[in-house]
Parts: sequence; structure tokens; C-alpha cells
Amino acid sequence: MNMTNPLRYEVLNLYKNLLYLGKEYPKGADYFRTRLKAAFLKNKDVKEPEKIKELLARGEFVMKELEALYFLRKYRALKQRYYEEDGK
Repeated sequence: MNMTNPLRYEVLNLYKNLLYLGKEYPKGADYFRTRLKAAFLKNKDVKEPEKIKELLARGEFVMKELEALYFLRKYRALKQRYYEEDGK
């Protein structure tokens, strides 16, 4: 059993979560999936736990940014639906 096993689970979990969030991506799910896969493959040979944790933190940040983007888009859609443009 090697040392990266617990981190491997975290990396796979992050990938799955980002893949799920990518379904709603404005440029399309296929575009997002391609970019996501490329980003993970680029770092597949990283072995140092500290570097892996750093990359995981970056991934978590991207996840939070995506959630904020979707929340904002949803808010704007609701605002547009319930408030007229002339300020009422």
C-alpha cells in the first residue's frame, strides 16, 4: 500500500465533483470535460503529497468559483423573471 492512496481518493472525488459541475458550464459540458481531463492528465505524474495537496486546493477553489458562477446566473434569471427592466 503506497502513501498516495488517501490522496488518490481525494483526487478522484474532486474530479467527479468537477465533472458533475461541468454539466452546467456555459461553453458546454464537452468543452468543460475536455479541459478538465487535460488538467488532471497534466499532473498525473505528481507524487509528492504536498504538491498533490496544493493541486487539490486549487481544484477546490475552481469548484467554489463554478458554484458561485452558477448561483449568480440563477439569481440573475430569477431577478429577470420577477422584476421588469424599467425598475419596478
